Amino acid sequence: MSDLTLAELAAAVRAREVSPVELTEEYLARIDRDNDRIGAYLAVDHEGALAAAREAEALVRSGAQDLPVLCGVPVSVKDTCPVKGLRYTAGSAVFADRVAEVDAAVVTQLRRAGMVVLGKTNAAEFGCSSYTETVFGPARNPHDLARTAGGSSGGAAASVAAGLAPAAHGSDGGGSVRIPAACCGLVGIKPTRGRVSSAPGPDSAGLATAGPIARTVADAALLLDAMSTARPGDTHQLPPVPAGHFASSAERDPGRLRIGVLRGPESDDPWCRRACEDTVALLADLGHDVAYAEPTDPDDYREEFAVVWSLLACSVPVPAEREQDLLPLTRWLREKARGYDAVTFMSALVSMQAAARRIASRYDRFDVVVSSATAALPPLVGGLVDDDPAQTFENMLEFHPLTPLANITGQPSLTVPALRTPGGLPVGVLLTGRYGAEATLISVAAQLERAKR
Repeated sequence: MSDLTLAELAAAVRAREVSPVELTEEYLARIDRDNDRIGAYLAVDHEGALAAAREAEALVRSGAQDLPVLCGVPVSVKDTCPVKGLRYTAGSAVFADRVAEVDAAVVTQLRRAGMVVLGKTNAAEFGCSSYTETVFGPARNPHDLARTAGGSSGGAAASVAAGLAPAAHGSDGGGSVRIPAACCGLVGIKPTRGRVSSAPGPDSAGLATAGPIARTVADAALLLDAMSTARPGDTHQLPPVPAGHFASSAERDPGRLRIGVLRGPESDDPWCRRACEDTVALLADLGHDVAYAEPTDPDDYREEFAVVWSLLACSVPVPAEREQDLLPLTRWLREKARGYDAVTFMSALVSMQAAARRIASRYDRFDVVVSSATAALPPLVGGLVDDDPAQTFENMLEFHPLTPLANITGQPSLTVPALRTPGGLPVGVLLTGRYGAEATLISVAAQLERAKR
């Protein structure tokens, strides 16, 4: 059962071909068997998941005609997101014993869709890094356990790639959904700014948003439909879309699109360059108009991004006596932030908005922009970490130089698998679209997926 896609599982539950309880028990058994060597989950909610599965099963057996679209289907939730009654560490030793008092808005949405929360997945401390290696252990890549699953949603991606969840909730402030998806051979979507509420957390900088990680484009679209919502007080909000809007986009032909291509430098790994080139050639064969686009120099945004990123790391309240318990990168970011005043922060936000306008305008003539998702294959566990945290930060940006662009502009962006190396490592490509145009990205990504079958 657990080899079926999210969409197939939902259909099987509705047709009473699959029991939500049996399905949940199978995933929990897989987690109990495999999680110690993969490090996908930090907390597994056996009791709560089975209780939710029994409720779903009773609803199905009642013969109700208006079953939730994902009734009885399991999902994992990243541990930077609160789930009421479950451990909520945010990847940090400082919060090792914290238990969430409320559900995040996005978790409420998943429950309304009928989903069963299996547990909380391993995440980088405060979501600060593009690898997931904390005091609780690393999230390992199921395709090669010596390598990282990426970050900061590394546990989320590992849970799906290892078959420990059919799909996962993640979050993305600089690539944290798309990087792990690329590392683990999955589809990951960073939605448009304002598509998914961050409540009860803040969203003042507008960089981060929740997003889905799944095995197929259709599954990711289905999960995005379930996640999408706005809440009173959200700084950024989009008008609601019709039910099933994104899922139906995966079935729709995108039409003839204008595709821009961002070439990576010669220093990029050859497999990453090839993934992009092969995807571009396939898009041309599918009838799209393809042209090379002017590159964006990371220096055009890096300084402002680093200022805002460090201040976001510092915005997490930590008792002074516990600062020493934070990881070196987190401590370094917070120390940097304390050297800035309010004027510096506001200036960085203004400069970042100006950079967002320049970047978005540069590619506005294209419907979709294609690039490599990462500049290198998934590193070994520990491979991005340096004794000097400043160098660790640089290593991260060199690993995924283009993913932060969509966080800065607020545009939707997704990762799709492109190829496998001879050693079996997955390589992904990045597709980025216009503001609010997730449907177009999903349509063309699904078209690519079908063409490769």
